[in-house]
Amino acid sequence: MVSVGAVTGRCQCGAIRYEAEGEPAYSALCHCADCRASAGAPMVGWALFPHDKVAISGDPVTYQSSENATRHFCGVCGTGLFYTNPVVFPGSIDIQTATLDDPAALPPQAHVQMVEAAPWMADAHALPKFDRYPDGS
Repeated sequence: MVSVGAVTGRCQCGAIRYEAEGEPAYSALCHCADCRASAGAPMVGWALFPHDKVAISGDPVTYQSSENATRHFCGVCGTGLFYTNPVVFPGSIDIQTATLDDPAALPPQAHVQMVEAAPWMADAHALPKFDRYPDGS
């Protein structure tokens, strides 16, 4: 992955902001059931950084979603922001890439946890596409 220097992001309301320096280990779209349930979405984009390279302004609320996994989100607007798991990703923090100020900064390189993907995801690219909501009339 090409070094990006630093990326910044925030929750929807701006109560929590962050800056991550350097190169993430990866940028991927996760299809696991936990990510889908947590986000209320069919997949979640993540970029994994060393924890000491991420500065967080504000106080995220945490939720232990499994024995070793903790999800961090804004307690004001509910935006999911971070994921930590000291067993799977020691010393690292995953950042939800949809919260980046520049959504093009860390394009995904892979889909992960496809075994848990929604069964219709394989054909999602073939669905009709509209720039905005289509006119219902």
